[in-house]
Amino acid sequence: MNVNDVHRGIRKFKKARRVGRGVGSGRGKTCGRGHKGQKSNPGYSALPIFQGGTMPLVRRIPKRGFNNPFALVVATVNVGDLERVFSPGDEVTPEAIKKRSLVKGTYEVLKILGDGELTKRLKVSAHRFSQSAKEKIEKAGGEAVVLPGKTRVEVKKRQKRALKTAGA
Repeated sequence: MNVNDVHRGIRKFKKARRVGRGVGSGRGKTCGRGHKGQKSNPGYSALPIFQGGTMPLVRRIPKRGFNNPFALVVATVNVGDLERVFSPGDEVTPEAIKKRSLVKGTYEVLKILGDGELTKRLKVSAHRFSQSAKEKIEKAGGEAVVLPGKTRVEVKKRQKRALKTAGA
């Protein structure tokens, strides 16, 4: 295999299928919907969970627990990871942690946990600290700075967005 063969035949943007453009196209007349029946009518749509009138599986399985759509997304980092990645005297901020790939994805609150040992003197800034993490940082001669959380307005906007997606 050659390097120039890797992407051969792969198209990034596929053209939409043009149905109803004559018998010779192979998708003319009934446009691939077949003859008669509910699915052949224009405007037909069924829920993805529809199972032909049978009680759908998603309704047969019991619900468990509670999923809070307003809960903040919390990212966690252990002091052992800080020991491994940062050098003595560094300032540890959420941006520095993200830059060094200790946390992946989006989050709203960063919490430092106390798993592992810390011997380096670091100034750690985060939204939350576990009790053991705070003790280990201060024992090593560092400082734990608590960052302010989200403002009420930002939380309200997020709640509105969550309600819109839940209702859709």
